[in-house]
Amino acid sequence: MEEIGKTLIVMGFFLALTGILLILISKTPGGLPIGRLPGDIYIKRDNFTFYFPITTSIILSILFSLIFYLFSKH
Repeated sequence: MEEIGKTLIVMGFFLALTGILLILISKTPGGLPIGRLPGDIYIKRDNFTFYFPITTSIILSILFSLIFYLFSKH
């Protein structure tokens, strides 16, 4: 149980750090285009808007998989 608690604390720390970095980056001129990448599906019609950030999701999935892989090695 203690290991799970430590893992949750570490994951929470990195999640908070990622959030802070995203806020800071978005305030810089020309910040990261997260959510506006080529390949993201965006359909806008008269009274309907559909947005699915598939490219962003794939990149974030690869990034988080790499981070968790590196931290899982003892």
